[in-house]
Amino acid sequence: MRKSLKRILAFTQKETIQIVRDWRTLAMILAMPIVMMFFFAYAVTLLIDHMPMAVADMSSDVESRGLIEALELSGYFDAKMYVEDEEAVVRAIDEEMAKAGVVIPPDFAGQVERGTAQVLIIFDGSESLTVQTGYSAAIAIAQARSVELLMQKAGQVGQSMSLLGGAGALPISASTRVLYNPDLDGLIFMVPGIAAVLLQILTVAQVAMAVVREQELGTLEQLLVTPVRPIELIISKIVPNIFLTVVDTVIIVLVGVYWFDVPFQGSPWLFAWLSLLFIVSGLGLGLLISTVTQTQEQAQQLTAVLVILTTMLTGMFYPRATMPPVVRAVGDLIPATYFTRIARGIITKGVGLSFMWRDVIVLAIYAVVVMGLAAVTFRKRLD
Repeated sequence: MRKSLKRILAFTQKETIQIVRDWRTLAMILAMPIVMMFFFAYAVTLLIDHMPMAVADMSSDVESRGLIEALELSGYFDAKMYVEDEEAVVRAIDEEMAKAGVVIPPDFAGQVERGTAQVLIIFDGSESLTVQTGYSAAIAIAQARSVELLMQKAGQVGQSMSLLGGAGALPISASTRVLYNPDLDGLIFMVPGIAAVLLQILTVAQVAMAVVREQELGTLEQLLVTPVRPIELIISKIVPNIFLTVVDTVIIVLVGVYWFDVPFQGSPWLFAWLSLLFIVSGLGLGLLISTVTQTQEQAQQLTAVLVILTTMLTGMFYPRATMPPVVRAVGDLIPATYFTRIARGIITKGVGLSFMWRDVIVLAIYAVVVMGLAAVTFRKRLD
């Protein structure tokens, strides 16, 4: 019994020393719960508020301004921009500058006085949580504004309640229009985001695990004694994974379109080229991870953290508009943030490059920077 206890203590001491010496893994294990707790607390919320709203106020009178003010005071909407007409509202939503829009017709005050005023509220159907929250809020706000106007007109609560009992008594009628996903089909919202996350996981994990595995086996050192240069070694690692991930991309899109019946509204060729750009950025990120990890276990842990952050912070499930600036900034470091908007823009909305050129430029810069940084870091490590 004593010998067994001594052996247990000896092996326990050895394992403890190894854990303490591997300070990277130890720090990651200790820090991960704290980091994840903060991200879950601040990023994961189903309450959508302060949605950026495009306003087409073609009346510009007291009543129209009162309605816009009521929408803003509710906390659900923020009038971020004023445009000319309904077409401009739709364009603002296509360009991701607004998530909702309100169109107020001319002579709104006169229509309110006659009890025939109608307001159109438009939502971006590619984000289902935004529609679900905004739809109910907009209808309730319009009705509350109507009741307020009736009470002002009647001069007392009793008379306004009698007015409410009559058919068509409300002076403002709000109609809603959901773009791109009028049936609020969750798959139309989910499939483009899932495609972005899956491609992110595949690209990062493939390169990171392959490089670290060769480092552990010692095959990288064997390659370095040959005439091959580090940059040639990097390219040879990335090119096969590009072709493999392209095949995965085709499979994901075909399954989404033909099995889940998600309509593909945009250009397949544009989606293919931008997917290739995203794949390159993901492979560069995977190569960068391989340069800061020593073992496959560490690479798996970093990849798992990236998967969690990608799921929470890129807009796949949870709207980024509700996240604090610091949390959004962390999400900006993940290429899937930009590709999620690109995928939804092409697949769900059917828009072209002119509507999402900002995300394309940022993703291109990201790909160049991360590939350059990974190449330099990888070369230093090999040297």
